[in-house]
Amino acid sequence: QPQLVESGGGSVQPGGSLRLSCTATGYSLSYLVVAWFRQVPGKEREGVSWIRSSLNGGATNYVDSVKGRFTISRDYAKNIVYLQMNSLKPEDTGVYYCAAGSVPTMTAPQYNFWGRGTQVTVSS
Repeated sequence: QPQLVESGGGSVQPGGSLRLSCTATGYSLSYLVVAWFRQVPGKEREGVSWIRSSLNGGATNYVDSVKGRFTISRDYAKNIVYLQMNSLKPEDTGVYYCAAGSVPTMTAPQYNFWGRGTQVTVSS
């Protein structure tokens, strides 16, 4: 089964950018749906974006609050999925997790494999 590791989190000011990476070892992500979720204390894990495999056209989806600001993409050769986050807002703060599964959905329980998360803090 894939081992997922997130990286690229950090602290930025509002309006700044970060690029998160989800690296998989032991398994190819090529044929899986990969998603990004985020969570803040006291709230449920929220789906941010997902991307399908090239076999399914590489379709993507975003939660409304990040549309036009975040971009999800894949590097098949490196087995990495990225989340480019621009124009960051304080409400984007949270722990960001990547997840892999077979169904393109924003519902966390549908994903079988998870990383441990990376913290993103947007504050002035």
